[in-house]
Amino acid sequence: MKLLNIMYKTLKQFLVFFLINSLFVFSFSQNETNNPYSGFGLGSVTPRANVSLNAMGGVGYALQNPYYINFKNPASYAAFDSLSFIADLSFGVVNQQLKTNSESQEGTFAQLGYLTIGVPVMEFWRMSAGIIPFSDVGYRVTDTTYAEHFGKVDRRFTGTGGVHLLYWGNAFKVCKGLTVGANLSYLFGTINTTNFVEFELPNTFNTKISNFRYLDGIHFSGGIQYNTTIKENHQFGFGVVYENTLKVWSRENLLILNYLGKYQPFTGVDTVLARMGKDAVKSSARLPQTVGGGITYGYKDKIIAAVDVTWQNWKKFSMSNCNDSLKNNFITEVGIQFVPNSTSTKYYNKMNFRLGSRFSTGYLYIKEHLISEFALSAGLGFPLKTFNSRSSINIMFEYSRLGTMKDDLILQNCYKLSFNFILQERWYQRRKID
Repeated sequence: MKLLNIMYKTLKQFLVFFLINSLFVFSFSQNETNNPYSGFGLGSVTPRANVSLNAMGGVGYALQNPYYINFKNPASYAAFDSLSFIADLSFGVVNQQLKTNSESQEGTFAQLGYLTIGVPVMEFWRMSAGIIPFSDVGYRVTDTTYAEHFGKVDRRFTGTGGVHLLYWGNAFKVCKGLTVGANLSYLFGTINTTNFVEFELPNTFNTKISNFRYLDGIHFSGGIQYNTTIKENHQFGFGVVYENTLKVWSRENLLILNYLGKYQPFTGVDTVLARMGKDAVKSSARLPQTVGGGITYGYKDKIIAAVDVTWQNWKKFSMSNCNDSLKNNFITEVGIQFVPNSTSTKYYNKMNFRLGSRFSTGYLYIKEHLISEFALSAGLGFPLKTFNSRSSINIMFEYSRLGTMKDDLILQNCYKLSFNFILQERWYQRRKID
């Protein structure tokens, strides 16, 4: 009976916070970006790691920590303190610079990152939930060509939207050092694209094609971690994660219009095709399976170093009206964290210093070039005495380089500054009155 009461109270608190967090994040679910490569597939896929781990290059398969939520490997939830509630909210500012051989463009955007919570359920069982970004879509591209008999032809391509994961995760302690976990996620989002084709020749019909795609599906990922200590001061960890091939349901509202002159709504427009509402085009998309593994080494409470490797089977990606040329992707991440003295009375000695790097071979294959990405990151963690030594504010700065200027392709330089606030409070400890 006592066990049932504990589970009931935990689940009740979990659901209340989960609903509040869900409503909050849903209201800010659309992030802005300006990345022409996000027009392929489901957009620009976001690294799935918290701010602290992104400062270390995005590592996390083998890392466990009771003071933050590592949703990259659900087995890590087992490290949550048995008497504490933990919440993590992040946001950031992104500056993106686009370059070609002849032009350049720059934009700065604010982005809400993720919101997650974690709670203990039983001695061997921990639970987490939250909303995290999966991909972002945002681009505006103009292309001018000349066609025989028609003269100049202007093409404009725009896209907005993105996909998010609403996850529920559970982790279990199997035996000393060995934990397993799983995330069950609901993937949802919209991708809106609009294409214009306009001719300079008078009395020629121009065309506007609008596609509003709604996506949703169920996603599963499972993880295992094993951690051991050698000679008290040396800790080693191993972790593996598998994400299944995901089938996503898609509903497309398609609208094709012809018009004369520059496009003006409600004037001189002829509807060529309208598939909306009940007549929307129903199809499905298939997202790739992912396999990742990592190792970590720690010395006392001072140093943590980790390496992750990820393989993504993007060759199997499929989506209606999508003929993108995709390749399998390999991602390598390396990171390190240093804490001078976690038990010191001096604030500086308790701060976390982080460095990392990430390299992705890329899954987009355009004009015989793989669109690879390289990133460098650094970060600081500040304990908050106002709450307790377990709560913190973390800052991460990342520079990334995506693409190339060869063969008239686009090079993107991105500067990202991210923050997160981690609140950890003891909720389950009874107070004794003398």
